[in-house]
Amino acid sequence: MVEALRRQPALLYLLLAGYFVLQVVARLSLPRSLELDEGQQLFLAQWFAVGYDTQPPFYNWLQYAVVSLTGASVASLSVLKNGLLFLSYLLYGLTANRLLQNRDLAIIATLGLLTIPQVSFEAQRDLTHTVAVIFAACLFLYGFTRTLKTPSLIGYALTGAAIGIGLISKYNFALLPAAALLATMMEAEFRRRLFDWRMLATIAITLLIVTPHGLWFLQHMDVATGRTLGKLHIEENAGLLATRAEGLLSLALALVGFCALTLALFAVIFGRGLREALRAENIWTRLIGRMMVIILIALACMILFTGATHIKDRWLAPFFLVLPLYLCLKIEASGRPTLEGALKRTLGISAVIAVLVIGVLTLRVPFDSWTDDDYEKVNVPYGPAVTKILSEGPHQPTIIAANDMQMAGNIRLHESGIPVTVPGYQSFEPSYPWDREHPILLIWKRDGEETPLPQNLAAWLAAKSPAAKTVTGHVTLPYHYGDGDDFFTFGYVWAYPPEQ
Repeated sequence: MVEALRRQPALLYLLLAGYFVLQVVARLSLPRSLELDEGQQLFLAQWFAVGYDTQPPFYNWLQYAVVSLTGASVASLSVLKNGLLFLSYLLYGLTANRLLQNRDLAIIATLGLLTIPQVSFEAQRDLTHTVAVIFAACLFLYGFTRTLKTPSLIGYALTGAAIGIGLISKYNFALLPAAALLATMMEAEFRRRLFDWRMLATIAITLLIVTPHGLWFLQHMDVATGRTLGKLHIEENAGLLATRAEGLLSLALALVGFCALTLALFAVIFGRGLREALRAENIWTRLIGRMMVIILIALACMILFTGATHIKDRWLAPFFLVLPLYLCLKIEASGRPTLEGALKRTLGISAVIAVLVIGVLTLRVPFDSWTDDDYEKVNVPYGPAVTKILSEGPHQPTIIAANDMQMAGNIRLHESGIPVTVPGYQSFEPSYPWDREHPILLIWKRDGEETPLPQNLAAWLAAKSPAAKTVTGHVTLPYHYGDGDDFFTFGYVWAYPPEQ
């Protein structure tokens, strides 16, 4: 395999394409229930909008397009995710081939993405917008380095497209081009690229992509930022030193969680050569190293000025996924005369990671239920529950309301012909009749036998009519892969307009 990859570099991308096809097959082998982000995507894929909620809309737009073409299904979710991840590896590989003269190192850098858990595992398990920003970061690295090395109008335009896509994928992506700009200004050989007239193409394309959502963002800033600020756990009343220390510790732990496995495995691949190479540098290692340092300083300043105390390692993905490429550039800059066995060891490690990722993602669903009754979201019998509730109803509902987007997405997966809504998303609701032959159906996940109608659903129904006539019930069904003694309960309400 080593010699085949050296003779035919494109073989690497065929192998990666096969890997992601296997990921799709593995996802389709699981029960037809959706993870959290999957449910959100399928729910929001009912509409095309310039803005939805706390997340930028790029991934939603792609999912809307795929669902419109293929229908609401697990396949439409999995194919999009794995297609974007494959393109990310492809762009990363093209960047590595452009910057590295040694073909072995270019292959090692590309496969190095598998050593980052947040890219190889977490992105597959249940992430969507993070997948979009990984793709945007890889596209930016390709366009940015291409423009610096061999400037052209296409390169500047591609960089602008990458920045625009990144900004409407995740808001924190803005740090990456900002850090790249500052790092470029520090390198005399590259600085003149910033004052090229073709930079106007970069700016124009960025604005063209960002403006529609940007205008929505300015008008809905509280909606767009509220949940994100909550995730940061900003402490306004706690002690100044305590919160800042907690935030910096959180950043340090996130950085370790993101980089540790890559550093450890590269130490296995290169041995003592890696330690020696860390002192070497060239123009590309200086540029990328400065970018990473600038981003770290920016994140630390954010913590010091805002009091954020909780930084998640996956938020670092667009900034530090360049690490494998950076390490390979260091190795090449060190002038090591040979890389004996490095590629072979990389292929072995990559194969093990690929098997482990697919195996864990597939087997966790039945295995968790066999061990400690800690069921996964995919174990929940959404489909059978929706089918049973609808079969027992006297009429087809005009609309189904769920108390959260995961529940709504699962409903749409199994009954795509009926509009689904969630309280808080009334602006997206279509017009619909509401009479004795067209009732409203409300469905929610019950925590216990006596769980009442959730407050958000009750308020949503009361806004329709405080005097609505309701028929309440529940459905209890066994988990997928359950042991026969464990059940999950759904509550439901058929709501009719008040009698005239």
